[in-house]
Amino acid sequence: MRAMVFDGNDSWLHDMQVPDPQPDAGQLLIDVHACGVCRTDLHLIDHELPHRRQPVIPGHEIVGTVAALGVGVAGFAVGDRVGVPWLGHTCGQCSYCTSARENLCDDPGFTGYTLDGGYAERTVADSRYCFHLPAQYSDIEAAPLLCAGLIGYRTLKMAGDARRIGIYGFGAAAHIVAQIARH
Repeated sequence: MRAMVFDGNDSWLHDMQVPDPQPDAGQLLIDVHACGVCRTDLHLIDHELPHRRQPVIPGHEIVGTVAALGVGVAGFAVGDRVGVPWLGHTCGQCSYCTSARENLCDDPGFTGYTLDGGYAERTVADSRYCFHLPAQYSDIEAAPLLCAGLIGYRTLKMAGDARRIGIYGFGAAAHIVAQIARH
């Protein structure tokens, strides 16, 4: 399959032919339709993040359809439209995971950073961290919601019934959460 690969040596991606990934137990094989570009992808390519895995296929705002299921996958079927976010795997056992704060896991996997991502024709992803996507959003509209949208949603959920909120910085997540809060 064709993929854009970051080798850790250059400040660009290499267009390469790589073997099709195969889903392990609990994983989905996904035909990628769209994958957004997040600032984190650029931090990686600009050498502003430590290179934990080389080479790696970046991209964590993935929208696609399920092509195959790994053993033990429940809740998904071949042909389902899904999204894959930055947080791609957690240990499930640390104090963060057992208290619904998986985003702070002691042993996480990150899509497009420590796990291959969506700048490819196909990818595999832990089914526990994949989302069914509604048909009302196009692939291109849905992709940014898998990073900035999730961040904004999580912050609003944590704010509870607050009548006022403060937003630090104003990237894509703040842009989305401000619109939702105003609504």
